[in-house]
Amino acid sequence: MAAQLPAADTAQLRRHLVALTTTPQPRNYLHEASLNQAADYIKAELAAAGAHPTEQSYQVQGRMYQNILSSFGPVDGPRLVIGAHYDVCGEQPGADDNGTGVAALLELARLLGHQPLTCRVDLVAYTLEEPPFFRTPQMGSYVHARSLHEAGVPVRGMIALEMLGYYDDRKNSQDYPFKPLRWLYGSRGNYVTVAQKFGNGRFGRRFARLYKKTAALPVKRFKAPAWLPGIDFSDHLNYWHFDYPAVLLTDTAFYRNKQYHEAADTLDRLDLRRLALAVDAVLATVVRLATE
Repeated sequence: MAAQLPAADTAQLRRHLVALTTTPQPRNYLHEASLNQAADYIKAELAAAGAHPTEQSYQVQGRMYQNILSSFGPVDGPRLVIGAHYDVCGEQPGADDNGTGVAALLELARLLGHQPLTCRVDLVAYTLEEPPFFRTPQMGSYVHARSLHEAGVPVRGMIALEMLGYYDDRKNSQDYPFKPLRWLYGSRGNYVTVAQKFGNGRFGRRFARLYKKTAALPVKRFKAPAWLPGIDFSDHLNYWHFDYPAVLLTDTAFYRNKQYHEAADTLDRLDLRRLALAVDAVLATVVRLATE
């Protein structure tokens, strides 16, 4: 019988979210000091988890920005990449977008630090995912994906953690890019989605199946053409550019959370219990993938 995995801690998740949402100014590209404060916090937490975080710095419009890189498991060989962006859009706290993704990443680091992995797992906190840099080579995830490609690094797959903390059990609380999808996926915003594009390869199918099998909360698997609105709305799209398989794990963002990119995207609106359950399933799935 496999050893039981440790569970995510809601108190730890809350601590991370408080740290990220209480910087002196919102952590957007105009407020470098607040972005750097968030980056320093992320580095410290990754180091406490047993990783050796490094900075991937680059310049945009005369300013310096940084991804934070860390890894667990073997040094060499193919790797899994798990990433979340830590910047926000505009003047708002970004608790769900994307404080929850970063909090999940940091809690995953704490839990992964105790696991015997036979495959390298890279955890990456990205900068500049948000406008005005979205869909440009200035996105932190594009910089990271390109660096892997240029170095010839074999990547088994990438998982983007993007908004994982907002849930609504009421009817008609969930929207979709096309209304008929409601008949297939339901009208209640009470689930996590594993989204991927057609032709995403074995990794996407394997991750989605394992995640759904493992999770203690509802999971919807969503596979569609890359042009469908929402299917590529995060950092995973940059790994597709370099032919790496990648999936998006999300609470569906603005299709559910109507305070997306608004000042009311605050910690008090989040469900940390279900965020923890989402992290538990990531841990179980990654450990399975990284020990096969």
